[in-house]
Amino acid sequence: MSTAGYTPLPQNPQDDDRDDHDDIERSVLIADQEAHAGVIKVEAAQRVYGRYSRWCLFIGLGLASYIYSLDASTTYAYLTFATSYFGEHAFISSIAVAQSLIIAVGKPVIAKVADVSSRGTAYVSVLIFYVLGYTVIASAPNVGFIAGGIVLYAVGYTGLQLLTQIIIADITTLAWRGLVVSLVSAPFMINAFIGSNISTAVLNTIGWRWGYAMFAILVPVSLAPLIFTLLWAERKAKRIALLDSNKSRSRENSTQRSLSDKSVSAMAVFLRSAEQLDLVGLVLLGAAVSLTLLPLTISQAVSGSWKNGSIIAMLFMGVVFLVVFAVWDLRYASMPVIAPRFVKNRSVVCAAFIGFFDFMSFFLTYAYLFSFVLVVKPWSLVNATYFIQVQSVALTVFGILAGLSMRFLHRYKYVLVVGLVIRLAGVAMMIHSRGANASNAELVWTQILQGFGGGFAAVSSQVGAQASVPHTDVAIITAIVLLVTEIGGAVGNACAGAIWSNTMPGNLEKYLPSLTNEERAELFGSIRSAASYPLGHPIREGVINAYDDTMKIMVTTATILSVIPILLALAMPNWYLGDKQNAIDAADLTGRSELEDDLEDEEEL
Repeated sequence: MSTAGYTPLPQNPQDDDRDDHDDIERSVLIADQEAHAGVIKVEAAQRVYGRYSRWCLFIGLGLASYIYSLDASTTYAYLTFATSYFGEHAFISSIAVAQSLIIAVGKPVIAKVADVSSRGTAYVSVLIFYVLGYTVIASAPNVGFIAGGIVLYAVGYTGLQLLTQIIIADITTLAWRGLVVSLVSAPFMINAFIGSNISTAVLNTIGWRWGYAMFAILVPVSLAPLIFTLLWAERKAKRIALLDSNKSRSRENSTQRSLSDKSVSAMAVFLRSAEQLDLVGLVLLGAAVSLTLLPLTISQAVSGSWKNGSIIAMLFMGVVFLVVFAVWDLRYASMPVIAPRFVKNRSVVCAAFIGFFDFMSFFLTYAYLFSFVLVVKPWSLVNATYFIQVQSVALTVFGILAGLSMRFLHRYKYVLVVGLVIRLAGVAMMIHSRGANASNAELVWTQILQGFGGGFAAVSSQVGAQASVPHTDVAIITAIVLLVTEIGGAVGNACAGAIWSNTMPGNLEKYLPSLTNEERAELFGSIRSAASYPLGHPIREGVINAYDDTMKIMVTTATILSVIPILLALAMPNWYLGDKQNAIDAADLTGRSELEDDLEDEEEL
């Protein structure tokens, strides 16, 4: 039975016992598609890597991952001081909205660029945005320049995140991919705890401007080994004619023929590039996602919230653009962002929605968790910060364990289902631990269990989705899965904000009826005011009870949502994770398929 427009290969080496030519032909990919230049180049580059150059590639990936982690663990703290410097602290929320939109919408664009050009070229492009963004922020004369710099930086940030995942899929077989994907997150185990110390030292000495400026220097230095290695391999492959000699691969020949005519006009080149990028589809998708995420993000900050006409209009237009995008990509685009075969692919669809509901559940429990522990527990700010980092560290540690498990099990589905069940247990445990009577150990264990399950689920679902498509589609389906996951996070944040805004004032009135409306409004709006009263004080206890009731709704909703990913995981095919690039066409990392080689041998005979 075919899956996603492909006829899957046998999922166990022992099953491959077919003898006749017709069976072999039916086992090869039957989707009629054209490989982009970026995919052809990276497959050709695999044939020129030697022992030392491959080590350079992995070291480059390690450096890129570390600087990405260090950036994420430090620079978030500088924005508060940067906006406050210009007296525009309230502008932070607007900047955060713009940043989240770019991070989400930018992923399919960057994936397409990496496919159409090359991985090395895409890295150079995102590096330029990264450096430009931080340079603009560091030299900003007003808060408007900070906002513009953040937008430029967000393109580089999301590009670095996505391209690292794509490169790993390019250079690793299915058996090892989960482990390598998890290892690039290992720096978070260190930076989660030292990041705050670094940012504090920077703010107390050289200031926020140099905090940004130093990454405009560190990021290019850290990415240089990886970029040079990728570009060197592409150049060497071209020099020894590996990019021109694969006559057996008709999809490569069709791409080369389409680009070989040097006499075409500039307009023809633009139209060809627009066709390859599916520029119309990217614009429609960007508009749809932006107009959907924007109201979800700002709904609690505008008057009338969901009753505001602008919010309703944006959501409506977002849905309209999404429908137009679907019609365009599924019926008219020649090289669509989301091809019909992706929609029919159970692995891709299930992995995307596992990410959606998992992130939605996560943000329902996480959005107000820091405020919750500061009010409910007598912890210092440092200890509360360490507590918030527990889940991130657990995600990394157990992600590595998941990668090791898949390496030896050669299956991902067992790891995925177990991880999601453990995550459900961690979320459900918060129903009891949400109140003041929960022990410190119980609270910490809720985060460890969620990190345990989340680490297993994140790595295994990504590998499962990538295993289900040929190399040509890996970059874009990785971007799609991450995009849908980001949207789930935005929906979860919006739901958490709606629950908080609609229940917390009433709960404060319920438990603190003796206070005036102004006093309750201050407790609702300021965590410092709520935590200023000692534990045992009637006002502090009333606030804790109000938090208890509000968190109960969030956590219960998150627990119900956490069941959905388990059902989706059970519906996913359990691909065999062998020594191939994917489980569909039996291609190795150079793009050569054993079945293609057998067919060529028969033709020569």
